[in-house]
Amino acid sequence: MDTLNPPRHLRLHASDNVVVAVDTFQIGQSIEGVAVTDRVPRGHKLASRLIAAGEPVRKFGQIIGSASKRIEPGEWVHEHNLNYSDFVREPDAAHAIYANGILPAHERATFEGFRRANGRAGTRNYIGVLTSVNCSASVARFIAEAVQKSGLLDDYPMVDGIIPLVHGGGCALDVKGEGYEVLKRTQWGYATNPNIAAVLMVGLGCEGFQIGRWKEAYNIVESDTFRSLTIQEVGGTRKTMEAGVAAVRDMLPVAANVKRETIPASELMLALQCGGSDGYSGITANPALGAAVDLLVQQGGTAILSETPEIYGAEHLLIERASNPEAVQRLQAVIAWWEDYTARNKMEMNNNPSPGNKAGGLTTILEKSLGAVAKSGTTPLEAVYGYAEPVTAHGLVFMDTPGYDPVSATGQVAGGANVLAFTTGRGSAYGCKPTPSIKLATNTPMYNQMIEDMDINCGDVLDGVSIEDKGREIFERILKVASGERSKSEELGYGDAEFVPWQIGATM
Repeated sequence: MDTLNPPRHLRLHASDNVVVAVDTFQIGQSIEGVAVTDRVPRGHKLASRLIAAGEPVRKFGQIIGSASKRIEPGEWVHEHNLNYSDFVREPDAAHAIYANGILPAHERATFEGFRRANGRAGTRNYIGVLTSVNCSASVARFIAEAVQKSGLLDDYPMVDGIIPLVHGGGCALDVKGEGYEVLKRTQWGYATNPNIAAVLMVGLGCEGFQIGRWKEAYNIVESDTFRSLTIQEVGGTRKTMEAGVAAVRDMLPVAANVKRETIPASELMLALQCGGSDGYSGITANPALGAAVDLLVQQGGTAILSETPEIYGAEHLLIERASNPEAVQRLQAVIAWWEDYTARNKMEMNNNPSPGNKAGGLTTILEKSLGAVAKSGTTPLEAVYGYAEPVTAHGLVFMDTPGYDPVSATGQVAGGANVLAFTTGRGSAYGCKPTPSIKLATNTPMYNQMIEDMDINCGDVLDGVSIEDKGREIFERILKVASGERSKSEELGYGDAEFVPWQIGATM
C-alpha cells in the first residue's frame, strides 16, 4: 500500500460529512486520518465521520439525503446506505444578489455572426424542413435527402445545410390543450430561431395540428423564406417531394444572401445542458461552465438554465439569487407543477438519476441537482419561462423543461438559443441543429476515451487548473463556435434527429 502518496480526494465544504474520491480509494488507505473500509470508486463518496441512521448526509454544504442506516467513518456512501429524503429548503436572504455588473460597451467581446432582417443574430445559417405531424416525417426526410443528393447546396456555401426537423406527434391530441400549445410554440420557435434562414413546413392534411391554424396564430404568410405543403393537397408522396425540392431551390438564393459580420457578445443566447452526469460534474465542468456564464452575462448576454427535475432540491439556491419577486413565484409554481405531475404519474422526483449517473457517483436527485445548478454561475436569476417560450430577458434565465436532454434542448432552441454548451461525465453523444453544441467533459479518462465527441476537457480542474481559467477557456470557445468554428458534434453530423418537442398530455 502506497502510504506516501494517498489517493486524491476533495472536501467540498467544511460542513460536509463526506469527501469525494478523485482517485479510487482502496481498503486500508487513510483519508484525512480516517481508515478506508470499503473500496470507493472515483467520483463516489466516503464517510469522513460517523453518520447516524436518519442523519442528513451533506455534500457541497447541502443536504443530499439521509443515512438509511448507521454509516461508520471510512465507509462508501451510496445507494446501499443513503436514501432520498425531502426537507424544507429555505433560501438564505443574506446571499441574495440584485444587480448585474455589465461591462462598458467598448470592453465587450464580439463574434462573427449573421444579422437577420428582424435584428436578431444567428451563429449558423440553415434551411429547416418542419413537419406538422409524424405522418409527414418521412416525406420531410425525403425532401432533405433529395436536396443533399442533387448538389444544389454546393452552389450556396453560405448555407450550412438543410435539416428535416421531424417529430412523433401532431395528431391524436387535444387541440385546445396544453400539449397542442407547447407544440405550436416549439414549431414557431424553430421557424424563427436566428440560426434558421428559411423554412418549409410539410403536413399530411388531415392531422390535428393544422398548418393553416398555426399560420393564422402567428400571422405567417407564404414568402421567399417560408413555404408550406400538405401531402394530400399536392397529390401524394412523390409530387410533394418534387414540390418540396422546388421550394427549397427557390429559397436557397435568399438564404445564401448573407455574410458574417461583427456582433457584440450581448446577442449570444447560450443554452445550458448536462447529460450523463457523474460525481465530477458539480466539481469540474459544471462550475467551469458557470464561470463562463458569468463572463457572458457581464457582456450583456443571456444564458438559459433548464431541466427542472435536475434543479429539484437546489431551487432555493436560485431563489436566493432572483432579482425580482415574479421570478421567485414562477419558479416555485414550476416546482409545484412537477411535484403534482410526477405524483399523478405514480413517479417521484428522485426517479431522475439514471443508472449511468449512479455508476458515476451520484446517488440522489438532491446531489445531482446541486451539481447541475452550478452551470448557472453566480449572477442573478432574471426571469423564468415556460417550455419553448420566447426568451426576451438578458442575463441568467430559467426555462421549465424535462430533464431528458433532447427534449430540454429543443425547448431552449425554440426559445431562441443560438449556441449550446453541454457538460457530460459518462460521455453523452449529442449534437443539435440548428444550434451548435459544445461538449464539455467532466473527467480526463472519459475525454480521452471519447475525444472525437468532446470539445473541451474540464478534468484538468482536478489537476490544478482553476475554475476561473477553465471558464475563460469555455467562453473563448463559445465565441469561436458562434463565429463559425465547427464543434465536434457538427463534424460528426449530429443534429438531424435531436428535435424532440415535449409531448404533454394523453395521446388519444
